[in-house]
Amino acid sequence: MGAEHRDKGVDMQLGPVSGPLGRAPEGGRNWEGFSPDPVLSGIMMQQSVLGIQSQGVIACSKHYIAYEQEHFRQAPQTGFDITDSYSSNVDDVTMHELYLWPFADAVRAGTGSIMCSYNQINNSYGCQNSLLLNKLLKDELGFQGFVVSDWSGQHSGIGSIFAGLDMTMPGDVGFDSDTSFWGPNLTIAVLNGTVPQWRVDDAVTRIVAAWYFVGRDTAQVPINFDSWTLATYGYQHYAAGVDVRLINEHVDVRADHAAIVRDIGSASTVLLKNVNNALPLTGHEKLTAVFGNDAGDNPDGPNGCSDRGCDNGTLGMSWGSGSANFPYLITPETAIQNEVVGQGGVFESITDNFGYGQIETLAMRASVAIVFVNADAGEGYIIVDGNQGDRNNLTLWQGGDNLIQNVSSLCNNTIVVVHSVGAVLLADYQSNPNITAILWAGIPGQESGNSIADVLYGRVNPGAKLPFTMAVSREDYGVDLLYIPNAPVPQVDFTEGVFIDYRALDKGNVTPLYEFGFGLSYTTFGYSDLSVTKTNASSTYTPTTGMTAAAPTYGTIDTNAADYLFPSDITQVPLYIYPYLNSTNLQQASQDPDYNVDLASFIPAGAQDGSPQPLNPAGGAPGGNPELYDVLYEVHATITNTGTVAGDEVPQLYISLGGPNDPKVMLRGFERLSIQPGMSTVVTFDLTRRDLSNWDTNVQNWVISSYPKTIYVGSSSRTLPLTATLS
Repeated sequence: MGAEHRDKGVDMQLGPVSGPLGRAPEGGRNWEGFSPDPVLSGIMMQQSVLGIQSQGVIACSKHYIAYEQEHFRQAPQTGFDITDSYSSNVDDVTMHELYLWPFADAVRAGTGSIMCSYNQINNSYGCQNSLLLNKLLKDELGFQGFVVSDWSGQHSGIGSIFAGLDMTMPGDVGFDSDTSFWGPNLTIAVLNGTVPQWRVDDAVTRIVAAWYFVGRDTAQVPINFDSWTLATYGYQHYAAGVDVRLINEHVDVRADHAAIVRDIGSASTVLLKNVNNALPLTGHEKLTAVFGNDAGDNPDGPNGCSDRGCDNGTLGMSWGSGSANFPYLITPETAIQNEVVGQGGVFESITDNFGYGQIETLAMRASVAIVFVNADAGEGYIIVDGNQGDRNNLTLWQGGDNLIQNVSSLCNNTIVVVHSVGAVLLADYQSNPNITAILWAGIPGQESGNSIADVLYGRVNPGAKLPFTMAVSREDYGVDLLYIPNAPVPQVDFTEGVFIDYRALDKGNVTPLYEFGFGLSYTTFGYSDLSVTKTNASSTYTPTTGMTAAAPTYGTIDTNAADYLFPSDITQVPLYIYPYLNSTNLQQASQDPDYNVDLASFIPAGAQDGSPQPLNPAGGAPGGNPELYDVLYEVHATITNTGTVAGDEVPQLYISLGGPNDPKVMLRGFERLSIQPGMSTVVTFDLTRRDLSNWDTNVQNWVISSYPKTIYVGSSSRTLPLTATLS
């Protein structure tokens, strides 16, 4: 992704995502991120940042923070009487141990940018929340880059710059409003002394530093595309409708990435059920039948719905601003047909979920019936089938449940393939004897059909594990979204604390259908020989002490307002936000009736103070106190392929911190191993001080409690055959 953005002329890629983390499985934008587990998401954030920025593009880790649903993310919202965005109300422990954790990994990896979110957190907007931006992000986590607003996520001028916002996007108050909280207003605030020079220099330095840090000075190429239209020629300033020129050069930046997409699609497919080795298929089955809208083409083409805002045809990508245009989309129907026909077999398909008569006729003849079903979601500005970004439920879409039931009642070798944004309800199919295999294939992208064919026909042995829990019922997750506002400013109370997904089911002694970390293979694996080695790292944790340097300034600011009037030699583009003034009278230029209000009434004490400040005891370097990342223990285990074919296994390390308010187990590491039949591999995990610590609200730092610590190694969060107590 980094290379493709670079070659299109992009300075900053808006990703990766760990907000939403995935508090509730119905969350509309969960698919943009990785997992509701903070450690898994943190590792993926770190690796994504490193990969993107290695290609000379700034990574923008988002959406910071506790942005866990689409409903009420912005006011007004059609059909609801709300005055402001919802507030995620999160306690200090939950913030640190769950939602902040993956952002710490992104910061430690050197992310150049963090995007603040639309929602409020504890009733303060994310892009003007000083505790979150200044204290936690820039002070405690030592973030060196810049904070950018989500598009139209800024809600104040002076308040947001003092709170830690460094860049506003797209710059206007609302899209094409021709007004801005900053622009000339920020110029005025600096000239009249409200905003000190050091704060402006700080914001600018952070932006420029990120640009140089990733090597934009050598990697930058001219922008060669337009994000508003695919037309070759058009307006350079799309909203203003001026300056026709070449705007899309249609530069092909894909290189060999199709092969990578195909490999990721197959490598991430999770095998959930496989009775009597129903899979892999041979390709020589007497009659292969494929069923489901999700197997076929969108009649309007793969890009027929703007921002992928529909569920027509196979689900290769979900909807919203995080989507892209497909260069092509290989459907499962096409790929499986090519597979079967290429081996001289017989193939038929029905992609109308409601063609009941045709489905019955084909299903009763099929040797193997492969049923494709899906469940979609996306960003809240698009509504699909009544789902306003967030899913209304966890059932399958397009009559998928009826389709599975109709086919499996007539074919005793029915294979179900699920393309979905997250968890769906599958309990009826796990227990159905006519359903011999179930695969979860996520949303695999342009090579969707080829990826699933590689798994179905054994070219790829599935080795992936579920990054979330598949529960028996929606209620088993313990938390849900707020669909009806409970106040003019909707209040979403995170009363579950750190207990989301598998942690919630463990706490409630609820048996999942398929647990977090679960996934089968075409072979089998054994676990043995657990050992734990204590390292020579100091057992003592040293809080950071000392003072920062004074906030630096660079050069001097010209305070003559006449020098900031709109230049006479520039033609103003309509709707464009400029920093220039229309009058040397600052009050008149501001057009603000409250211009002379007392600063103390809206600027917190100390906000203008650039003098040295105490260092945060939990800080000290990007990612937090460096000693948090000291490796205290090494854990070793032997993994053996006990089957007859080569395969991948993902051993997982979990820990119990032992306290009365701690989850039963928490993921702390994993590795993916390729092992030949009959062979063994030793896996090694590092346990850091951070892995063993809890956040202490009294001392405002990480503390290793006196409760006994137990580690577990196994193939999922509920299959943990190896265990040891840490000394």
